[in-house]
Amino acid sequence: MATKIRLARHGRKGSPFYHVVVADSRAPRDGKYIERIGSYNPMTNPATIDLNFERALHWLMTGAQPTDTTKRILSYEGVLLKKHLLEGVKKGAFDMAAADTKFEAWKKEKIAKIQAKIARLANESESEYKARLEAEAKVKEAKAEVVAKKQAEIAAAKAEAEAAARAEVEAAATEAVAAEEAPEAPAETLAAE
Repeated sequence: MATKIRLARHGRKGSPFYHVVVADSRAPRDGKYIERIGSYNPMTNPATIDLNFERALHWLMTGAQPTDTTKRILSYEGVLLKKHLLEGVKKGAFDMAAADTKFEAWKKEKIAKIQAKIARLANESESEYKARLEAEAKVKEAKAEVVAKKQAEIAAAKAEAEAAARAEVEAAATEAVAAEEAPEAPAETLAAE
């Protein structure tokens, strides 16, 4: 029986989540598997990988073939490096202590890179957030200026309308006063004749 280390898809549409499984190569993708050795969530940044290191190494040493994606996952976690070092120990290239020190040095370097990436992403997201707030503030100021201009125009139009209304009222009042005085004048002139 040819065994494969591969991914079994789970999760809803548009939000995939994978189980890293050891399965018979003839089994369907999400079908029956021999053992679940981890999980992989590509939706987070950086991707979340939870892997049982010893079981993955055991299956690699017994001949299970990883697919391309799981090969990258196993390499990212250091399983392939550990397998390579163990094969070097078997061949007598170096002893187990040297293999362990090489692996530990690689692991520390890898953890440092991951932490640096997480910190960089946090800083970028914080700076993007600040930039977004500044852009929103500029847009808000521009809108406030436009609203202020419109309100000033409306206030000026109201003031002109009120002034025109006052002028009309005053003109009507002066006409009424003039009209009251004007008919009396001809009556006086008629009485004087």
